[in-house]
Amino acid sequence: MADELAGDPDLGFTLTTVVAADDEITQRSAALSHRIAKTLAALGPPGWTEVEASFAMTAAAEVSMVVFHDEQDRFARVFPSPELLDLLREHRHVSASMGDGPWWRYLLTLSNAGRMTVEFDYGDDPFPDDQLFPPTVYRTDIEIYPRDRLPIWLAAYVGHGNRQIRGPLAAAEQARADTAAGRIAIGSAPNVEFPPLDLLARRWALIAAAFVAIGSKWGPRVTPAFHVFEGSKHSGSTLCLLPGDRAVLSGGVWDAPELDAVYNKGLPMPDFYLGAPDWVAEPVINRRAENGLLTFCYWWEGGRWYRGASAGADALTPAVPGMWDARTVVDVLTGLLGAKAGQAQREAIPGLVEAAERAAVARQAFTRVFPDDVYNVDSAWFQLNLAGVTGTHTVGLAT
Repeated sequence: MADELAGDPDLGFTLTTVVAADDEITQRSAALSHRIAKTLAALGPPGWTEVEASFAMTAAAEVSMVVFHDEQDRFARVFPSPELLDLLREHRHVSASMGDGPWWRYLLTLSNAGRMTVEFDYGDDPFPDDQLFPPTVYRTDIEIYPRDRLPIWLAAYVGHGNRQIRGPLAAAEQARADTAAGRIAIGSAPNVEFPPLDLLARRWALIAAAFVAIGSKWGPRVTPAFHVFEGSKHSGSTLCLLPGDRAVLSGGVWDAPELDAVYNKGLPMPDFYLGAPDWVAEPVINRRAENGLLTFCYWWEGGRWYRGASAGADALTPAVPGMWDARTVVDVLTGLLGAKAGQAQREAIPGLVEAAERAAVARQAFTRVFPDDVYNVDSAWFQLNLAGVTGTHTVGLAT
């Protein structure tokens, strides 16, 4: 029956932020989770075998997702009862004594045999978009449940105050002010922090094609406007190629210590645009600036890279593809192929990388590494075509 659990649930807690809590609080938390499980089970339709539930809660807003499954892989979404929500609110209040503030999301999986796992989400990772509330909601909750520290992404979400936005008007004004005050950017020759722009862009495109070929949803991509990289752990960047042999490479490492210092310790925001020309402005800057999560901004002009107060290149490795040198690209492609790759495939990789660096990749050279009958070559080839490295185009760096 849907309103019966076979035995007591086996509670499996995963607490992302925990401090010492006395036995009474721990026991009360466990008892409430048991009641939550019983109440949730009673909502299930006949024949259900498992339920997955997530509850995002603050003092000012709530959203729930409860889905029951059966043995035929059918599913039914149900809405939580007032009793269930009251239990969850009580549990959240109790959890405030178990860590630095209460949980933000309560995640539960329960079988009809009574096996249960529970995870309390304290925001170590960004919340799904459909369970993310407006910033004012979190500010209200923090007033009721003060915290010593917020996750960096959430602290930025509620407190960035558009401090990283640099629109065209502001860019022009700031560029003139920097020039008048003698504030200049840090310049570095190619191969000191990054390779020259043409090699960087071409290596990026080849890595993008490789990720597309294996069917990965992560990794770099090439679009008509940007070279894009989104890592699996929330860091990422964009490379915007501009006429006149110019470019902007910007993005963010989502847990960077400089952001923690700004949002949780009240230190000033680094001047990522110090000394930047007026064309380094919002349309060509990574969208992380809109959420206060930008941690670096480099620009290419006159045959060299420049940056403001961004951390050095070593600090942004999680946010860019491995385009540092040919050896790194070879290693990335070899790793993507994995152990199933044949010797001939692996031996063909250095030649493919060299061809990409010359913007002269032939389809046959690509399929030696990624055979048509195994990999998504057509979609990968489209990436190379967009980047102009297939030998039939010149790379898109207009002069």
